[in-house]
Amino acid sequence: MKIFNRFLLLFSIGILLMTLFMNDKVKAQPNDNSRDKQVRDFLDSSRNSWRDLNVPESDGQLLYDIILKNNYKNAVEIGTSTGHSGIWIAWALSKTGGKLITIEIDEGRHQEALANFKKAGLSAFIDARLADAHELVPALKGPVDFVFSDADKSWYINYFKDMDPKLTVGGCFVTHNVSPNNNYSFYEYVSKLPNYKTTLDNKGAGVAISYKKTK
Repeated sequence: MKIFNRFLLLFSIGILLMTLFMNDKVKAQPNDNSRDKQVRDFLDSSRNSWRDLNVPESDGQLLYDIILKNNYKNAVEIGTSTGHSGIWIAWALSKTGGKLITIEIDEGRHQEALANFKKAGLSAFIDARLADAHELVPALKGPVDFVFSDADKSWYINYFKDMDPKLTVGGCFVTHNVSPNNNYSFYEYVSKLPNYKTTLDNKGAGVAISYKKTK
């Protein structure tokens, strides 16, 4: 009987310790519902104020969906503007456990983006860099599984060539403002690459979506 009581006591202590440990873990986890509400509230309040080369909401939603669908974690954005697309990307990455490096050459837009990231509650998931993408993109380290290119259109192919070796197989290179009537030379280039599958989404401003099939 004494042995049974001792076993029962040790078992109860073990259950108590496990419960305390699990409670601590739960407390340490970010509150996704709270973050989602903060992001949605910010996007709703700023819906009609995005100017200065930002993406439309439908394209932001597309970026978010691609990242979540593929569980991407290491993202690069070339051309931050004032942060609309970066918010959609970082919001998705906050759910996959990832982080975004975003690059902007204009200091005014960069500073405004930083403020917007903070208001959306996503600063912890974003490494925002004030730099010339022509210089920084070639110097970035891989691997990367998601790229959003939305900077100077004449440099689109160069950005792609710089990021291609760093993009993992299964990764996605998304290019903004691409359609049959806009920056189509980039689409013609990337669609001919045998190791990529590229489609066009024209629901918003025109997006080329290129999945890397092999090295």
